[in-house]
Amino acid sequence: MTSDLRIGFGVDYHQIQKGNSMILGGVDIDCGYSIIAHSDGDIILHSICDALLGAASMGDLGTVFTEDESTENVSSSVLLNQVLNLISKGSYQIVNLDITYVGEVPRISKYREKILSSLSKLMNLNEEFLSIKSTTTDKLGAIGNREGIACYCSALIQKK
Repeated sequence: MTSDLRIGFGVDYHQIQKGNSMILGGVDIDCGYSIIAHSDGDIILHSICDALLGAASMGDLGTVFTEDESTENVSSSVLLNQVLNLISKGSYQIVNLDITYVGEVPRISKYREKILSSLSKLMNLNEEFLSIKSTTTDKLGAIGNREGIACYCSALIQKK
């Protein structure tokens, strides 16, 4: 039995440290912290990639991309573009994405519109098919102690 609709779920976590800024959803946010990562660490784009790859049964970022010199400090928008090409070759298109950022810093509510616009451009997708929201852990755990951040994404795709 096959279905034209498929759901995927992506998640990404990264450590953070005192620094200048971090890139989230393709937007450089000046927040006094930076992400510790092999690539640029854009956890929003990473969770989107994993959700899309999962929905299309194509693995995850770790199986599609190797963590070597070729991906060191790479822009996550490059990875996203390659994932979008893969799912397009699989005859899938995005129906919608629902994204939840978890972190004490930065508070992304004031960047929400910029992030939505950036995601819309990066994916050539109307903003009405994108949802981004955020929450904290009420100062609990590593995220609450400003040692890390997380992002979750649910993706709905369909056959073209």
